[in-house]
Amino acid sequence: MTYRSVNPYTEELVAEYAEHTDAQLEEVLTRADETFRVWGRASFGERGKVLSAAADLLHERREELARLATTEMGKRYVELLWEIDLCVPILRYYAAEAERILARKDIAVADGTARVDPTPLGVIFAIEPWNFPYFQLLRIAAPVLMAGNTVVMKHAPSVPGCALAVEKIFLDAGAPEGLYSNVFLTNEQSAGVIADRRIKGIALTGSERAGSAVAAAAGRALKKVTLELGGSDPFLVLDDADLDLAVPLAVAARTMNTGQACASAKRFIVHSSHYDAFLERFTAAFAAMKPGDPMDEATDFGPLVGEEALDRALKQIELAREHGATVAVGGRRIDRTGYFLEPTVLTGVTPDNPIFRQEIFAQVAMVLRVDSEEEAVALANDSDFGLGSTVVSTDVARAERVAAQLEVGMVFVNRAGDAGPALPWGGVKNSGYGRGLSDFGITEFVNWKLVRIA
Repeated sequence: MTYRSVNPYTEELVAEYAEHTDAQLEEVLTRADETFRVWGRASFGERGKVLSAAADLLHERREELARLATTEMGKRYVELLWEIDLCVPILRYYAAEAERILARKDIAVADGTARVDPTPLGVIFAIEPWNFPYFQLLRIAAPVLMAGNTVVMKHAPSVPGCALAVEKIFLDAGAPEGLYSNVFLTNEQSAGVIADRRIKGIALTGSERAGSAVAAAAGRALKKVTLELGGSDPFLVLDDADLDLAVPLAVAARTMNTGQACASAKRFIVHSSHYDAFLERFTAAFAAMKPGDPMDEATDFGPLVGEEALDRALKQIELAREHGATVAVGGRRIDRTGYFLEPTVLTGVTPDNPIFRQEIFAQVAMVLRVDSEEEAVALANDSDFGLGSTVVSTDVARAERVAAQLEVGMVFVNRAGDAGPALPWGGVKNSGYGRGLSDFGITEFVNWKLVRIA
């Protein structure tokens, strides 16, 4: 079976789930389409009641949900509580703000009247990853549902328990059958869903390879698609930066979620005046981190999500070595049960090293030396990715000038990546297109219908 829950800390199988049969999938799609016919005409107030109730249940079940996800994907329990506490206000934000954002817009014309009416599209198919097992689902579902659409959700095969738990929250919150439907599908079945005439849009969060495949399938079917893909986010330490801020910020930015985040800092671009001191303190912090049980608050980092993820990271570290990089600290699997990788710092990575062009989904950081602000910006932009970035400087106006030159979807000045209901989320270049969260997120799957009256 594809959908297998394996505890990455113990390496033990937790549960297996059968994939949906084609007949079961047809029932799901039919019900989602039928439900849309009613839900799309419901008032914002009626929709908001369901999302508000879901937010309440999410808060009530936060500890249970955090334990479940820790067991399935190895994230530290305390980080999962933070993730769930981020999802609750996302649901409440859209429950409260959707009517304001999607108000009809009058247009001044020379004769008669004109307006734009935002109307829902229909059934939206979402394909989401395991690394933020609740946030990835709810940041898509909340705006899509409040816009009047219904959702068919394909979660990652490694977190099936989390997928079912979110579906149950919506059902327990009073959502009609077919409003939010979880499906366990093969890739072949997913391609069929994208082509299905009842599907009106697709949202994907995942790898470049997955994004390319889904975008191609959506293009053939002439469907709207949003993509949030990988990242190799630059973290710029300018020559006037305060290292007492920059170093702990950098450590947190790379080690959060055991480094398994698209929009986490991965390339640390440090001015030569700070390079030696930054590297010494950065590597010391990495070396001091202690692995352990992700349920234990004293644990600094848990395992990677699975053996395949660990093997991939180790191969990438070796590839970097083969092309001239130096491992300043870490670089090996930890000799213990669980998929543990030593926190790793690479130096001497040049733009012609293949690893410079890749995303490493683990606690592996590249520290790069530059001699000027201009060189820092050029190196930051020398990437196929363009998701997030960080600029550290004591001169905020200067940092904003640098931010204006970065080819990314998000810039954070003197702070690591940040997410919130009102903050748009997304990237450019190979990091995808479209935006999630904020007012932008709810407008992605809406028909802006012109009504012109003589």
